[in-house]
Amino acid sequence: MYIIITNKWCKYTKQKQGLCFILAGKKSMRILLVVATEAELGPFISDFGCSISELEQNKHATIFKSEIEHPKSEILITGVGMVATAFALGKHLVANKYDLAVNLGIAGSFDRNIQIGEVVEVTKDTLSELGAEDDHSFLTMGELGFGDDTFYPSTKLADLYNLFNNFNLKTATAITVNTVHGNEASIEKVRARLHPQLESMEGAAFFYACNQANVPCIQIRAVSNYVEKRNRDNWNIGLAVKNLNTFAAEFLKLYA
Repeated sequence: MYIIITNKWCKYTKQKQGLCFILAGKKSMRILLVVATEAELGPFISDFGCSISELEQNKHATIFKSEIEHPKSEILITGVGMVATAFALGKHLVANKYDLAVNLGIAGSFDRNIQIGEVVEVTKDTLSELGAEDDHSFLTMGELGFGDDTFYPSTKLADLYNLFNNFNLKTATAITVNTVHGNEASIEKVRARLHPQLESMEGAAFFYACNQANVPCIQIRAVSNYVEKRNRDNWNIGLAVKNLNTFAAEFLKLYA
């Protein structure tokens, strides 16, 4: 299942340094926000007063459109994981054109220098499980001669010019997995092989689909937990979602 939310008539203002900018009338980008679950972007939808109404439902997808729109912005909720993300996004991009796609979501961090709740920009993402085992070694797709397993954004947040772009996010490398790590031995193994800073279940698939469709893309993640032996008491999904949604709101005010 994947969900599309379109905001159709929302108008916002941006206040900064005592000045107020009416954003509805400015030249804006057509932006697609891509997220795995509605829960990760729920506060953003609520804060912008978007009234969601179901327009169409079939066995493949549930599509939602809002009665209020921020100009030219849409939200695609793909479902969890790289397969759901690649399918939903690939299918959607066949019929819809965008100036920019932004993958938003929470992530686990291997890097203790990144704080729980911190929002970061992913600059490289690898399908860490795609390849072959050769006894104690791992053969990548490139080593097997089957193509790439590492994908990149086609632009950077800093390259999206706006006078008031002061996000100053840290950048990080990531891996995309089918099984999130929660075992000390497997954590050390992937850390030694790829030296990742973050892990998610969708990021590399998002980059792949956007690159194939020639859609400019960036990936933004908020850290909900450290990658360690599974211990939900150490997680703070609420803080990660809050900070991710704050970023999403500010980003669209600047660019959409």
